[in-house]
Amino acid sequence: MDTKSQDLIMQRWNVVQHELIPELRNDVGTLTPKLEKVIHILDWVRIEEFTGPGWCGVGRHPHERAWLANAFVAKAVLGLATTAALIERLTTDRALRRICGFPMCKKLPSEATFSRAFDEFAEGKLAERVHGMLVEEYLGDELIGHLSRDGTAIEARERPKRCEAEVPVATEPPDLLSTQDKAATTPVTPAPAKRRGRPRHGEKRAPAKESPIKRQRQQTLAQMMAEIPTDCDRGTKCNAQGYKISWNGYKLHIDTADCGVPVSALLSSASMHDSRAAIPLSLISAARVTSLYDVMDAAYCSGELHEHCRGLGHVPLIDHNPRGGEKEEFEPTDAVRYNERTVAERSNARLKDEFGGRTVRVKGGTKVMGHLMFGILALSADQLMRLRQ
Repeated sequence: MDTKSQDLIMQRWNVVQHELIPELRNDVGTLTPKLEKVIHILDWVRIEEFTGPGWCGVGRHPHERAWLANAFVAKAVLGLATTAALIERLTTDRALRRICGFPMCKKLPSEATFSRAFDEFAEGKLAERVHGMLVEEYLGDELIGHLSRDGTAIEARERPKRCEAEVPVATEPPDLLSTQDKAATTPVTPAPAKRRGRPRHGEKRAPAKESPIKRQRQQTLAQMMAEIPTDCDRGTKCNAQGYKISWNGYKLHIDTADCGVPVSALLSSASMHDSRAAIPLSLISAARVTSLYDVMDAAYCSGELHEHCRGLGHVPLIDHNPRGGEKEEFEPTDAVRYNERTVAERSNARLKDEFGGRTVRVKGGTKVMGHLMFGILALSADQLMRLRQ
């Protein structure tokens, strides 16, 4: 998909550009291009409609959650690294304070209040719900040509979780005399080593472990999501130049439409292989948009994934991984279509460089996903606005 309802997009752009922004200029003074961008994105996402009522009539009035949610979207758009920097900007910038909805006559919430509100948004998956609505509203009725799938490294400031070895359960020892008698009469035989090659006639061996992708094809989406690890650990992968890089943190997997709008996203531990996120992402994306081609790099090369994509009615374009054999090249027409995968690289780069993907200052998979989803939400709205050009 290269275009999207130009009349609707231009109508919204004209209303904000020629009616709302001049009124704000008269109220708060000059608006910078960055602040105008914040206004457009907040108008597109309308996150205040998903925050719900802030006070139920009992106890002290809490700070309006809609204002705080607007502030976190503005934080992603402005590239502010910390909540303290956001509060300082709101304190000094009268226009931004007015845009987010905070009244001029009242004191701003404290940093602790911002943190508690962010915890609520992350636990309730506020940004994920708003992003899903945004994609379904503006891309749900369109035919998407290509969905490019890729995973990107997310560095975090927390200690990787260690894999704890299983500790044998301590049991009460039996009688000492009987133990000594058994030791004297029963010889200790070591466990037989695993033999290489074909088994002998009549020899039975333990069945091989089932591949995660094959197991996922027999599970529901909820079961797949429950098995995906989300703890911070250490990951290693090859970058675009072919060099291995390692990092502490997580890995964000994104499905991006060929118009540059992220359709779905999923967070996992840094050590998880990219291919394990392919089936859950494809099911989430298929519930939101209609697409034709699934474009993936060689990390997703698997016969199971080819069959799964065809089962969804999609055409898989997956770069072949020779694994020590001979590499299979694309057909000329498929090679041209595979070049559409660069949109995933651009989406990952924009998320990190412009919308806070490199400034993760929270800990835990839930909070990290909440932080990244505010950036993806802003990125999606910005890409939709670019379709007017």
